[in-house]
Amino acid sequence: MSAERTTADLPRTGLIAPHGGSLVDLQVPPDQHETIKAGVDRVVECSDRNACDVELLVVGGFSPLRGFMHEVDYHAVVAGHRTSSGLLFGLPIVMDTADESITVGDRLLLTYRGQDLAVMTVESRWEPDKVREAAGCYGTTSIEHPAVRMICCERGRYYLGGALQGLELPRRDFPCQTPAEVRASLPNDQDVVAFQCRNPIHRAHYELFTRALHATNVSEAGVVLVHPTCGPTQDDDIAGAVRFATYERLAAEVDNPQIRWAYLPYAMHMAGPREALQHMIIRKNYGCTHFIIGRDMAGCKSSLSGDDFYGPYQAQDFARDNASELGMETVPSLNLVYTEEEGYVTAEHAEARGLHVKKLSGTQFRKMLRAGEEIPEWFAFRSVVEVLREAS
Repeated sequence: MSAERTTADLPRTGLIAPHGGSLVDLQVPPDQHETIKAGVDRVVECSDRNACDVELLVVGGFSPLRGFMHEVDYHAVVAGHRTSSGLLFGLPIVMDTADESITVGDRLLLTYRGQDLAVMTVESRWEPDKVREAAGCYGTTSIEHPAVRMICCERGRYYLGGALQGLELPRRDFPCQTPAEVRASLPNDQDVVAFQCRNPIHRAHYELFTRALHATNVSEAGVVLVHPTCGPTQDDDIAGAVRFATYERLAAEVDNPQIRWAYLPYAMHMAGPREALQHMIIRKNYGCTHFIIGRDMAGCKSSLSGDDFYGPYQAQDFARDNASELGMETVPSLNLVYTEEEGYVTAEHAEARGLHVKKLSGTQFRKMLRAGEEIPEWFAFRSVVEVLREAS
């Protein structure tokens, strides 16, 4: 009997199909904008998070959605990470409002910082049970969880669902290629490994995603798409524009045809397992076949006890369990450490050989950065440190 073949053994013809089968594009030609905007019932200003969701809906990052989810899909996703039709989806995509006068049938002009982003036709309006949403999506109702705090304290009382007609994409400090643009830059017949990060890039990140190209389930000529999120994250995270600048600085220095660089206008929820699934779906729409998944991806801690909200392998296991349904594969994130003797190696290798491991926590790094102290090059690229110092 022959050995079972993996995805990496099979010839690939064409890019992976988007989630749901087709890539959505809701952008309306400019000569139709005024007609689309005529007769709107009211203007609604988007939050930073709303604007990210609108952009990803319009360009197809959330394919196959053609607008914000209706109530029935919202409840289905909260309860079981699937839409009412059974399609996998990690988190609900909804527009929120505190305006009690908005009703089904209204046409809303969604604006953001002086731009007209889209026209939304309200097809569903409801008052969500945010406690149930928190428990279903984030596994906790604790206000210490950043997303629980967000849905309770930042989002409006009502949720809206309905179709979008895209007008403009947000003007940002970090230009974001659309899924169609990223797909056009990828090889048609090779694996594409997605690397997700919400932090400035450090040397361990680089070691991680370059080594992922040599994983056993990745084709030899595969490429890695370095695709960090640059939208809102936790309150104490470094600003998206600064994170973007660190990647751009390094990208200008690195000459590796197997690395592609792009940026994602996504607002993090720190939802652990659910967020891992959401990121995989989004990267599938951008043309990725594989996804690097860390032990504690999109995790967060209690500010009181310091305890993690999710188990160390919970996101990794959840993503792996759903990968085959998406037609994707996960690439487990290596637990890399820096050693005096051999540089970056796996923690298991360092322990087995009795190597001397060097450590520098994120808190220590930020203190050293603020104090103007020398940052060791094994931890951070000198050029990236320069960007962070310039921004501080």
